[in-house]
Amino acid sequence: MIEKRSFDSLGKFDADWLKARYHFSFSGYHNPERVHWGALRVWNDDTIEPKTGFPPHPHSDMEIITYVRTGAITHQDSMGNRGRTEAGDVQVMSAGAGVTHAEYNLEDEKTTIYQIWIVPKARGGKPYWGSARFPKGERSGALVTLASGFEDDQSAGALPIRQDARVLAATLEKGQSVSYDLGAERHAYLALAKGKASVNGIELGPRDGAAIKAEPTLRIEASDDSEIVLVDAP
Repeated sequence: MIEKRSFDSLGKFDADWLKARYHFSFSGYHNPERVHWGALRVWNDDTIEPKTGFPPHPHSDMEIITYVRTGAITHQDSMGNRGRTEAGDVQVMSAGAGVTHAEYNLEDEKTTIYQIWIVPKARGGKPYWGSARFPKGERSGALVTLASGFEDDQSAGALPIRQDARVLAATLEKGQSVSYDLGAERHAYLALAKGKASVNGIELGPRDGAAIKAEPTLRIEASDDSEIVLVDAP
């Protein structure tokens, strides 16, 4: 089963500093049919104006993955962490028992991000933050695991999260394809950061999403130069 979620159908929040599109119910947007997808709870498509951002605010019991599409995001938190994550790279904040953080676009250009929240396997625990570089050239034509709850993925360089889930990305040239073995009992969500591609024959355009289950294998084919982000979750 693949449910296409076109960009035009997403929830909306527009302000002078932020334009957000919500793949799932979030903040003032509530759609009872789009509350979660397995352990995946939030997927926000944010455009943040220069020299603005999200002021300090608390989180707990959530794995928060930020995928930077253009520009850069600067993170700071109550654990004393501060870091700048650039386009194509990823940061993970495992909120655990509780943490306060802020996310700012300190650049001279707009920053666009995917903000992805995954419910952890257990509540509590020590919070954690980390970021890693994943150059787009190194994932050309292949899916690369960016964040994962599986030890083998972490040993290969994926950022750790507290759930049996993966966040993956690929850049595909027109005509290229990749396959991913999902498993019949898993939930997947795919978003097209740019370009056009199909997943198991379902056509997606720029910034569209697709909620997927009961599809043991995914075949993703690019009909234009494309950038793909995929979550595989229980």
